[in-house]
Amino acid sequence: MSSYIDLKFINEMSTRLQQFKRKSEYLYNFRCPYCGDSKKNKTKARAYFYRVKNDMFFKCHNCGEGHNLANVIKHIDQKLHDTYLLERYKSSAPSTQKPKAAFDFKPAFDSKPQKDYLSQLTKVSVLEENHPVRQYVTDRKIPEKHFDNLYLCDKFMEFVNRVKPKTFPYIKEDHPRLIIPFFDLDGKFFAFQGRAFGDEQPKYLTIKLKDSKQKIYGLERVNLQEHINIVEGPIDSLFVDNCLAMGGADMYFDRIPAENITYIFDNEPRNKEIVDRMYKVIDKNYNLVVWPNHIQSKDVNDMVMNGMKIDEVNNLISTNTFAGLEALTKLTNYKKC
Repeated sequence: MSSYIDLKFINEMSTRLQQFKRKSEYLYNFRCPYCGDSKKNKTKARAYFYRVKNDMFFKCHNCGEGHNLANVIKHIDQKLHDTYLLERYKSSAPSTQKPKAAFDFKPAFDSKPQKDYLSQLTKVSVLEENHPVRQYVTDRKIPEKHFDNLYLCDKFMEFVNRVKPKTFPYIKEDHPRLIIPFFDLDGKFFAFQGRAFGDEQPKYLTIKLKDSKQKIYGLERVNLQEHINIVEGPIDSLFVDNCLAMGGADMYFDRIPAENITYIFDNEPRNKEIVDRMYKVIDKNYNLVVWPNHIQSKDVNDMVMNGMKIDEVNNLISTNTFAGLEALTKLTNYKKC
């Protein structure tokens, strides 16, 4: 019953949400009512309503905001929020659980056998040396030890629809992508990112096998007992010591001391969205890398492609990591937005 009520009120709000689209029965996409989404591209929509069990939740993959539906309705219309709460109360909905604000490292129990979707793809490690995709990965200076966990998918949309039916209702022109799989702490495959080789948009597209799981890349490799680095993109994480990638959204940890975590954002001092996220990290007492002015590369992979050795990149990260007041001072001098 709660899902029916949630969908009813989402429909009532739809006219107030820019670029609102129904992707599937329990998945809706629109421009974020909190951050406004991209200021440069008015067609970008990176906010979603999605279902967990019997309730609908909100997540923006631009600003990182995440709420239950009630809080979103309250943000948009207080009177509508009061009506929503009354209807939920009358329905005696069994679930009033709020989404977790931080990632739970304990893997969820799953009794169903896992399908071996990755066996349908081709590992980069088995491609001929002169194959365009292997050459693409080599040109990005990705260490060869990671080639076993990178895959070529010839028909991306067709593959996604096998993994998650009806994701692409209409396939006009399918295309190949580099597949970067996500594994949990037990080494179970739960999501993947497709990286376009050409001008296909979006350039990076992440698909989750389970909507309830948070998109964190590198869990099967990270040592939780050591200092953890966190970057934005999965490919960047392949060059950084003991590193996770955010996979398109902010993530914070409540079971690891803040001083044991360092956030490494892309080097974009004119990007207000990134700078705002950097301030949030400082406010939560995490360590933050603030890139020195002489670094022109936009991210870790670019630094390596532009000639820096992996050891040099990790040393650069270490010597430009700050926290607290020092981080605030460095960020004030860094930002140009």
